[in-house]
Amino acid sequence: MPQTYTTRTYDIIAFGDELPGILTLICAAREYYRHTNKYPRSLLMFKGDSRQGVGGHLVRGGLSYLDRSSIPLEIRQTHNLESFGDAPAIYKEFLQKVGVVQVALDPIKADRILREMLAEIRADILSNIEIESVIKQRNKIVGINLTKRETYLAKQFIDSTVNAELAQAAGVKKLKGFETFGLPDSELSVTLVFQTQGLSVQRLQHIEKLYLERFTNLNDRDAQKWLNQAAGNNPEVANRLREDLVDRNGKLKTMYVGKDYIDIRCKALSIAYHSFRATPLILEKSGAILDNGNVAILSNGRLSWNAFLYDVNADKAEALARGKAKPTPEMLAEMDYVIQWFKALGANRVTPAYELYIRHAGNVMGVIDRLTGAKMLAGGVNQNEALGTFGYHFDIRGGIKGLDTRAEEKQIDHLLHIQQPLFNIGIQHALIKDIPNLAVISPASGFEGYACSAGRIVEFNCGVGQGVGIAAGMALWRNTNLADFSNQEVRNVLVQTGRIAKIYGQNYTAQAQQLSEFEYGLAA
Repeated sequence: MPQTYTTRTYDIIAFGDELPGILTLICAAREYYRHTNKYPRSLLMFKGDSRQGVGGHLVRGGLSYLDRSSIPLEIRQTHNLESFGDAPAIYKEFLQKVGVVQVALDPIKADRILREMLAEIRADILSNIEIESVIKQRNKIVGINLTKRETYLAKQFIDSTVNAELAQAAGVKKLKGFETFGLPDSELSVTLVFQTQGLSVQRLQHIEKLYLERFTNLNDRDAQKWLNQAAGNNPEVANRLREDLVDRNGKLKTMYVGKDYIDIRCKALSIAYHSFRATPLILEKSGAILDNGNVAILSNGRLSWNAFLYDVNADKAEALARGKAKPTPEMLAEMDYVIQWFKALGANRVTPAYELYIRHAGNVMGVIDRLTGAKMLAGGVNQNEALGTFGYHFDIRGGIKGLDTRAEEKQIDHLLHIQQPLFNIGIQHALIKDIPNLAVISPASGFEGYACSAGRIVEFNCGVGQGVGIAAGMALWRNTNLADFSNQEVRNVLVQTGRIAKIYGQNYTAQAQQLSEFEYGLAA
């Protein structure tokens, strides 16, 4: 007997519940409503468990410290901008509804607000799913078969997964790891975020200061023994760790405490942890390290830590993404040491997130216009077609294994300091040329070289998603394809509806040329 499938029909399906994908779906539904006075039939489907929250790595992965757009002071003054610039309208709306002061996002509130926003557009939610196959007609996706013998049909599709899983199932080629640098096995580290309770900011400051004073005192034999242990008994590494503990004026690099966040600026806590763990503070050697923490300050004495890194290669990152981002038993065993140590510092509760924060898992090919690091440094898309502006350093947390060696092999000078880009946002790097009703809005979009390190940030992808959502809404209304829409057409809608952000991308011409030569040379 052939298997029978239950079939349900929608207008638009978002695969993956990462924030940019959800906001894309909401923007699409609102744009369609603007023209027709009714909402399209929308479905959000994802592999995770909705009982643990809706919102991907920000909710089930617990990533509460939001990376915000970074704008140089003189540009903020020239354009009369706030600290984080002028964020995309849909992202600003989300932050305001959740009550984010600066960077701290409470996963519990985020889950509630996202469900409310999805209910407003009457979207259905389907979780715990697995793709069996994708149904295509000519070059378009028309439906998704699930392993539980259900088929979901739609006209437009959005993929917000970190590994572009729907796009892959539809036959889109994806480069592994940093294959755009000729490093297909290399990948960014993954993190298991954890929350502490009962460890006050003041106590944390006090503990760090004590460690700083001891580690910088060469006469403190015990402290120097601990530091050497964290350095893997390598004198050069030990010296580098010591140098990192003070700033250029010789002052102790104590943590910076903001309104709702803490930036841990040195490795004093990391050294102390690794001496306790008896492992070197070297990711490749230990397989897991406590790095400088980005800490979000939440209500009820909770601190959310983006700090613990696990070393993974490209295949491992892909496997983790396909496995619902669940930490492995080995990862959880390593986290047990972190829990012990933070309890010894004074936390009465330490809770790891349900899912891993996977930073990157390759990039799709075949988009309309690939986005390189050099293009970002040149200011992104032209001002007259820009949907917004985003600034962020080329952040490769944990490093890209083999990058220095490959640069040496290619006889290319590795760029020691790369200018932070401030670039205008478009949507063409997210639209798939050969599947014109599919967009990939995630770290797996059509980035090349260094671009994925800034392009993987949620705020940027929400700006892209706002644009793709408008295009999807218009595509439904006009009965055409996502890929038919230009940046300019989307910008016109943002202008007409009063949602366009200020535009202030910067063209760093010389640095862009230098980075272009570096990226091209490594890829060749």
